[in-house]
Amino acid sequence: MVDQATSSGSSGSSGSSGSSGSSGSFGPTGSNEHITISYAGFTRPWAAWISHQLEQQGHGTTMLRWDPHVDTALVEELSGLLEAEGRLLIVLDDWYFRLGPKTQDEWTAALREVVPQHADRFAAVSVATQSLPATASLLRPADLRDLDAREANRRLLHRLGISTPGRAVDDSAPGAPRFPNNPPEVWNIPRRNNRFTGRDHVLEELHGKLAGSGAGAGPPLETRIALYGTSGVGKSQIAAEYAHRFGNDYDVVWWISATNRGAAREQLAELATRLGLPVGRELGDRIRAVHEALRIGRPYRRWLLIFDSADDMEQIEDLVPDGRGHVLITTLTRDWSGSGSAQEIEVRPFTRIESVAYARRRAPRLTPMEADLLSDAVQDLPLLLAQTAAWLDANPMSPKEYIELIRRGEPSLVGIRISSDYPMAFQTSWAITLNTLRERSPGAVELLKLFAFFAPDAIPVPMLAKARRGDLPEYLADLAAEPISWNTALRRLTESTAVRLDYQVSEDSDPAVETALMHRLYHRFLRSDMTEDERDLMSAAACRVLVTADPQNPADTRYWDRYAELIPHLEPAGVLDSPDPAVQQLLLNCVEYLRVRGEYRMGLRLCELFMSRWRSRLEPTQRTMLVLTHQHANMLRRLGRYREAEAVGSAVVDQLSAERGASDADLLRAQDGLAGTLMALGSYDEAHALFDAVWRAYVALLGPEAPRTLSSRHNLGCVLALLGRYEEALVTHREVLAYRERELRARHHLTLNAGAAHARTLRLLGRYRDATSSQELNARLHLQVMGPHTPQTLRSEHDLALCLRRSGEAARAGELMTDLVERSRRVQGPRHPETLSVRADHATFLREHGDLGQARELAEEVAESYRSLVGEGHPYTVGTLGNTGLVRAEFGELAEALEIAERSLSGMTQVVGPDHPWTLGCALNVGAARNRVEDEEGAVELGRDTLERAKAMLGDTHPLTLSAKTALAEDLRALRRGQEASKLEQEAILQLSETLGPEHPHTLSARRRRRPYWDFEPQPV
Repeated sequence: MVDQATSSGSSGSSGSSGSSGSSGSFGPTGSNEHITISYAGFTRPWAAWISHQLEQQGHGTTMLRWDPHVDTALVEELSGLLEAEGRLLIVLDDWYFRLGPKTQDEWTAALREVVPQHADRFAAVSVATQSLPATASLLRPADLRDLDAREANRRLLHRLGISTPGRAVDDSAPGAPRFPNNPPEVWNIPRRNNRFTGRDHVLEELHGKLAGSGAGAGPPLETRIALYGTSGVGKSQIAAEYAHRFGNDYDVVWWISATNRGAAREQLAELATRLGLPVGRELGDRIRAVHEALRIGRPYRRWLLIFDSADDMEQIEDLVPDGRGHVLITTLTRDWSGSGSAQEIEVRPFTRIESVAYARRRAPRLTPMEADLLSDAVQDLPLLLAQTAAWLDANPMSPKEYIELIRRGEPSLVGIRISSDYPMAFQTSWAITLNTLRERSPGAVELLKLFAFFAPDAIPVPMLAKARRGDLPEYLADLAAEPISWNTALRRLTESTAVRLDYQVSEDSDPAVETALMHRLYHRFLRSDMTEDERDLMSAAACRVLVTADPQNPADTRYWDRYAELIPHLEPAGVLDSPDPAVQQLLLNCVEYLRVRGEYRMGLRLCELFMSRWRSRLEPTQRTMLVLTHQHANMLRRLGRYREAEAVGSAVVDQLSAERGASDADLLRAQDGLAGTLMALGSYDEAHALFDAVWRAYVALLGPEAPRTLSSRHNLGCVLALLGRYEEALVTHREVLAYRERELRARHHLTLNAGAAHARTLRLLGRYRDATSSQELNARLHLQVMGPHTPQTLRSEHDLALCLRRSGEAARAGELMTDLVERSRRVQGPRHPETLSVRADHATFLREHGDLGQARELAEEVAESYRSLVGEGHPYTVGTLGNTGLVRAEFGELAEALEIAERSLSGMTQVVGPDHPWTLGCALNVGAARNRVEDEEGAVELGRDTLERAKAMLGDTHPLTLSAKTALAEDLRALRRGQEASKLEQEAILQLSETLGPEHPHTLSARRRRRPYWDFEPQPV
């Protein structure tokens, strides 16, 4: 049976559908003869490369995948190849002579009968790593293994009698197959299953949908495919084989185990490093950088990502990238296709032909009839066929007797208790396997049971081998103490096919097992089959192993890789159910790692899982519950779920306040967290009261220079700035900065954060020169110490962009702001509060210095995003709404601009009071809007009130006060009160010249009588 793909020599692309090139007599000079390339599925990359090389020399080619029938004589099958067009070039590898399967005697007889009679038609190349049968010499194969592309091309052409090429072969041309000895630039795929059998129709369907049907045939049909099927049907094996078989079509091929969201994020983030992307340590930063690189196709345009076991679409969908590359998903559910997120290909069990072929390869002693009976007994399910055939290959029981046991479906006959939830064939075959293991290697069975309490796709074998003796049950501790016994047990497990080992190879040591992988069907079954006492014993052991592996320092970035390794095992080990204080501390450390790392969704999930299980068994004020409740509120707040965070925080504060004293450490921590949430919600007075109380309590308890005291005072300074009390905020931040510089030195991240807050307050006070000078240094140090992609660096550079804008350096400010918008979107996401603040300021900059249409679109989008995030009455929603009014005025929509300005003034007065600088800024804009619609009386009345309030709140020389003064002067002129207007105007110009300088944009605008305006700038919280 053949499945061919043809292409003409002129097309320049192998493996495409279409007509063949011209044929003629094949001669030693290499005329344009058509060549058919016969290959096994495994060697498709070689066939594709060879086809391209020949087509570049003007030869038409046909790629012919050869898959001989099991029940057809090999002589007949081999003779059938002669029906193909032109010369036959056979690509020999380790598997070519095992297709069918056929015996060595059959191959010898077939080759001797067919090849000599048609020696002019047959040629061969070999890419085999093992010795070929002696009779393969009849084909005189040219050996291409372990060569570079140039030498392989020379040997290929020489074997075919083609003269030295007259034209160079361009392997770098778009669409040209990569030389198989040169793997994709970025490669991370499980090792190839050398026993992979069949599935050609699925693989070809996949390739057809993803890659299209060839050059000139149009774009791919799909870019996302979900392989759907029941457990054990072979989805992951098909995905891995697709990557190996068609991997040379790509520059990047990357495998992600998607059972666990946290592990999937780690693996996707690792791709950033492999792509050479300039990113920091934050997972979110690295993932967004990967998404962007794949979306735009830089540095690599051809990529394939495989998300294996992505059964929970909600947990994984946001990790799947967009772009022109390809995504392959394996899943037990139809959620991906049902939602339209991916095109579905259903994976069914083996065909009977595939089952028989696989069984006979895995257990050569089986006759075709026995292989057929075994396949029928296990219903052609690949996983069960692999297990049963492996058992028959390793044990002397007659196939007939073994198959009869499976058919009778009585696992009790071999002394194993099996859950009725599993198919009978699975129950019986697995029972026999366990029984055999127990007889041959009791320790292997116990090790297998312990494996069931770790994540099935990454069982940490080295962690178990290095565990303290007291962490493991005695018999497993003895096993681990003897390397030979330990490795023997591991080998026994691989023979059962339930477990696959991945090895870590280093130059200075022997290969060592890095991880073990177990199919989830076996994993679930093993756990369900244990008695409750066995489960408790193994769970406790797994938890102890994880506790020993905990570095106990989640804030230290040097240990982040270890925490990333631990987290997938928390649930299967039973950490969330353990009452052991040491195990609960492990959980707390992992949650803290997730918070520091920015993995808020995963941290939130762990908090909620633990609390749902223990809420009825632990007091809310028990230490673990308190810490996780605090972290729960932290995660909610960092995800923008402010109201939920407030509810959690308030409940804890109320309970602790009723039970404990005012200086209790748990209460102070809870109050500090609640104050942060209130600040994010815009409840600044309440937040201030709490922060102030916490700070004073820490001063009394720990002293003014203790780390917690300084952190609390920093928070107090932030809320003072949000209240518009800029002078008090400046004093607070200046003193905190001095302490930080003295105790931690200038380059510590806490010192840098304090410096940024200090410079920001200088800017809010209108001291633009001082602020810019300080923030230039602060931003430079942030870049040096923390890199360009951490959230703290982004905040620092955002502050610098605002300083530059206020200092009149519009070009630098615009360039930096544009860059920050993109970096913030990548690092924190498009709707993160800090990203919204950058976009809000970018919109106001564009309105003044850029594209009005883009400014309007962005301003309205930001205002709506804030409304969705924090509600109608939040100061940031009100302020960014006011910004949309300013851009409306630029479009001449004066009535709409006035209505928005009035709404903003009313809303800001309500939420922060009439004297807050933000309210005064809104009033300044309302005065301008009234003036434009010729309501000069209304503008003057509001302008006088605004000026007096600004003097009282900010002082006579603050830029906002002086803007109010010049605005009032303009309104007075409109009412023909020239003397009063002139006096105010001259005072304002003089004061602007003295405070900002005669050439500052504000001063020049006042001289030119340009109406001042006020932009709302959301401050970081």
